[in-house]
Amino acid sequence: MEVKEPSPAYARQHYTIEEYLQMENAATEKHEYYQGEIFAMSGAKLQHNIVTRNLLVWLTNKLKGNPCQPFCSDLRIHVEKNTLFTYPDLSVICGEPLSLNNDGMNFLNPSIICEVLSPSTKDYDREAKFKLYRDIPTLKEYILVDPLPAQIEAYFINTHGNWELIEYKSIHQTLVLPTIQVSIDLKDIYEGTKVTG
Repeated sequence: MEVKEPSPAYARQHYTIEEYLQMENAATEKHEYYQGEIFAMSGAKLQHNIVTRNLLVWLTNKLKGNPCQPFCSDLRIHVEKNTLFTYPDLSVICGEPLSLNNDGMNFLNPSIICEVLSPSTKDYDREAKFKLYRDIPTLKEYILVDPLPAQIEAYFINTHGNWELIEYKSIHQTLVLPTIQVSIDLKDIYEGTKVTG
């Protein structure tokens, strides 16, 4: 997937949601939108792409026949409460996918969002973006995957309704996704990368 770069893509400082959607529908590249600003997205490195592909393929196979469906970074997510439009590396929607004004393009109800970290966006993904994602009423898990080294931060809503963190720091561990009741070995997530041990 493309990596989000937190810098405005256009010289003008403020756009309406309608203007953004009109430009984005005609664009050949992806852009993120937040509170009137439009941000360009740039290409991702090989490790990032391998990890994202492994997760998508694994989840696609595991969730066949399941009401929960995984989607790649072409699926645009909209957070109505704070105006964010973005393209997560991977998202899982459980049940009927709901979109803004039933447009079939800007989806509102992911249960899981996964971002694969890059040096330029990891702080944004961990902090500001996670705060924005928490405004999604249906979101139950937020997974941050570092493509090198093998490290995953898995946030989930606990029984008290609070976000809780489990960290995975070894290729020999197994990532648990309680919302969809599945688990995946880190060695499968990192297969084909330079990560070992």
